[in-house]
Amino acid sequence: MKAVLTKEVGGPETLVIEQIDTPSPAKGEVLVDIAACAINFPDTLIIRDLYQFKPERPFSPGGEISGTIAAVGEGVDGWKVGDRVLSGIGSGGLREQVCVEAGRLFKVPEGIDLTAASALLMTYGTMIHALKDRGNIKPGDTVLVLGAAGGVGLASIELAKAYGAKVVAAVSSDEKAKVAKDAGADETVVYPRAPFDKDASKKLAGDFKAAVGANGADIVVDIVGGDYSEPALRSIAWEGRFLVIGFPAGIAKMPLNLTLLKSCDIRGVFWGAFAAREPQRNAQNIAELFEFWQDGKISPQISETFSLDDAHKAIEKLENRQAIGKLVVSMDK
Repeated sequence: MKAVLTKEVGGPETLVIEQIDTPSPAKGEVLVDIAACAINFPDTLIIRDLYQFKPERPFSPGGEISGTIAAVGEGVDGWKVGDRVLSGIGSGGLREQVCVEAGRLFKVPEGIDLTAASALLMTYGTMIHALKDRGNIKPGDTVLVLGAAGGVGLASIELAKAYGAKVVAAVSSDEKAKVAKDAGADETVVYPRAPFDKDASKKLAGDFKAAVGANGADIVVDIVGGDYSEPALRSIAWEGRFLVIGFPAGIAKMPLNLTLLKSCDIRGVFWGAFAAREPQRNAQNIAELFEFWQDGKISPQISETFSLDDAHKAIEKLENRQAIGKLVVSMDK
């Protein structure tokens, strides 16, 4: 079978495509014929050895897949050949087939396209955990989303609206602002490129405050980090929740006196660890996501699909912050 492999530490240009042996499922595993693999920010890190997990090389990046079960290993109950599934696997998705632990599978309901399903788990799984479990979202909350036009950002908008919140989407261009509005955002803020000096940071904080309103943002979804985080924290409400999702713009240095003045919380969101530690709660969240999808409240936005041969281009585009919505590698292309 064909696979995209990382054999050395480096960027997307270091990835190679090779023919490798088809694996056989071990006890407790199934073999999945991959239909599609969504690209996410961790894929840009894992090939550079900058992610929390460092698989032994050579390995395939790609942690979010959909497909069809091709073979079932010993001791697997509840799954059969032909079942349509999706899974978060950490790495190994940019290949035609992969073995997956049965406990990491989720059934894709009939009527949902497999390519679209590949874009659900990491973004929406992260954000339902973020908003519901870590953000304690409730109807009437105001949610400020940084980096709102990417895959995680659009998931944040849709889910926050599904929970009855007002959403302010912060983005880097008018084009992205339109995408965020189309996804349901009530207000948008277009911010400039960092780095910011003191005056620019103060202005951005003022723009955020004006957009979220006098009471501030009950929840800040920070997908960006860097110089954008402090201005967002300054716009938070009394007892607000600042959710740390990612930091493609760098790890922010936050003035902790603001947490005292606002009596607010800075809360980390590590969906992968949550899913591993609390699989039943995670499964309940994923079931709720499919209900939202079937009710028309969410719809994964795939902006571009790539062939397996061009998977490096998808990772490069995401790394350069050029993506709007989700980028997906399809095995049919």
